[in-house]
Amino acid sequence: MSAALPMISGESGLARYLNEIRRFPMLEPQEEYMLAKRWREHADSDAAHKLVTSHLRLVAKIAMGYRGYGLPISEVVSEGNVGLMQAVKRFEADKGFRLATYAMWWIRASIQEYILRSWSLVKMGTTASQKKLFFNLRKVKSQISALEEGDLRPEHVTTIAHRLGVSEQDVVDMNRRMSGDASLNGPVRAEGEGEWQDWLVDESATQENLLADREESENRLGALRNALGVLNERERKIFEARRLSEDPITLEALSDQFDISRERVRQIEVRAFEKVQAAVKAGVGRIETRSRTPRIENSAAPV
Repeated sequence: MSAALPMISGESGLARYLNEIRRFPMLEPQEEYMLAKRWREHADSDAAHKLVTSHLRLVAKIAMGYRGYGLPISEVVSEGNVGLMQAVKRFEADKGFRLATYAMWWIRASIQEYILRSWSLVKMGTTASQKKLFFNLRKVKSQISALEEGDLRPEHVTTIAHRLGVSEQDVVDMNRRMSGDASLNGPVRAEGEGEWQDWLVDESATQENLLADREESENRLGALRNALGVLNERERKIFEARRLSEDPITLEALSDQFDISRERVRQIEVRAFEKVQAAVKAGVGRIETRSRTPRIENSAAPV
């Protein structure tokens, strides 16, 4: 397998390449079987080379079916040859089928992976259904005469989704992505006035707003921490357990913890809330005037 294979140089060299690979003879079933055994059992590289070169015509034939994706045919053929070599490495002649039958799946897979990698800067075709949609969308569009540019009509989307067994949204998304990547520096109009990037709007907050929000949040937290200082130890524990916890503790659990009645726990909670609320308002009044009073919801905790 280490011997060099014929090379194809662009579209102009395609005819010469096809003539060159026709020089390699096709293998009879018994000859193919013996070469495969020699490669698998003895790592005979000459045998592997003969298996590969005798199937280069198969690669070329399959590669020609992928000429509609705007990629250099030389690279498509090269990727197919890589798939063929992978097939030869794994071919088991004892299973009773010919190498061509086994290799065509490896060849197609290698070519399709190359096309998917090269088609768009955005990763696409990552699932089996997406790959099926990518490589069959054009054919189905042609069959139903959906040849217009831009988005598909709703009835065409429905038909394609039904035929290929995918969702309608997948059809819409893939059709748009198969239009290719567009440059943000491209002109909006044919006259060249303005670029697409000029119309992009950054909806994220400005640095000034982020800083103001962070300072306001810090002021609120500081006011709340200071306000908790007006509570005694029991009031603070009950207040934190009932009002500041993501999973508030029930009145019954707190009554057992402090050995008081549920009603008494509720009274302490309400009283603590009022004291904290008053302390927060007083504290906020002493900091920056743009800060607002932190809102402590007086919502009912689980009983």
